[in-house]
Amino acid sequence: MIRSNNKILLNEILKIGDLNNVKIRFNLMFKGNWKPVDIFKNADTDTMLEGQYWNYNRNKSYKEGQITIGFIRLNASNLWLLFHVGRVTKDLNKLGGVGYEYKILSEYEKYFGRLIVKFKNKSQTMIRLATSVIDECEVVQILPDTFDNDIFPGYDKVRISWDELSRVITKESWKTALQNQKGVYLITDVSNGKMYVGSAYGENMILGRWNSYVRIGHGGNVELKKINFGHIKKNFEYSILDIFKSTTDDQTIIARENWWKSVLKTREFGYNKN
Repeated sequence: MIRSNNKILLNEILKIGDLNNVKIRFNLMFKGNWKPVDIFKNADTDTMLEGQYWNYNRNKSYKEGQITIGFIRLNASNLWLLFHVGRVTKDLNKLGGVGYEYKILSEYEKYFGRLIVKFKNKSQTMIRLATSVIDECEVVQILPDTFDNDIFPGYDKVRISWDELSRVITKESWKTALQNQKGVYLITDVSNGKMYVGSAYGENMILGRWNSYVRIGHGGNVELKKINFGHIKKNFEYSILDIFKSTTDDQTIIARENWWKSVLKTREFGYNKN
């Protein structure tokens, strides 16, 4: 095992003996979803393991008896979260689908969803022989509990999809942060770049407005009512432009909302009607 600059490398934690019999799969997507961490958060283990043991149409991924290590990419491109270590127990001789039966290696389960490595992939191939890359997998963190990432990150760092919003809106840190601040927020349709600027100063403030987007999609807004809820769920992203104390006069909030509409030209090119 190579060790340099006091870095902790992956196999110093896993302590797998025969690395010649190990493959590591760096999963960038599952079933067309380019955010595998969302699938992890939603506890869709079946989809993740199907991806881990999937064969492409031309080549097999593994051989019987091999150990497979599964990582999913976090939002930062070079950070990967361990979600699986298993052994192939049977080759189903199937291409273009799930090609193997497997056994989860229970001695490593304590690290699933907790161990994060930094690794810069220098190849387009995402299934790698462990011997070729394991000394480049630096352990940067072992979380005290399973990865969640649902702690409120700060008003200036909020940028979440509808799926993420629907999940975090019930978390205490998010509820506390959003229900105590008036503000101006931005909705972006990532499919076409159109934007909507809104303000929140009524009951429960930002929390109240965003709860309505989770429930019905459009939040009562005229232009957003014209958009299919399925499209909203797939393509809308939410962020915060300005925040204000709960004691701030409502007219101040409205003025800032209008200013952002003018700056971003959401009346001319977006979803704002007035």
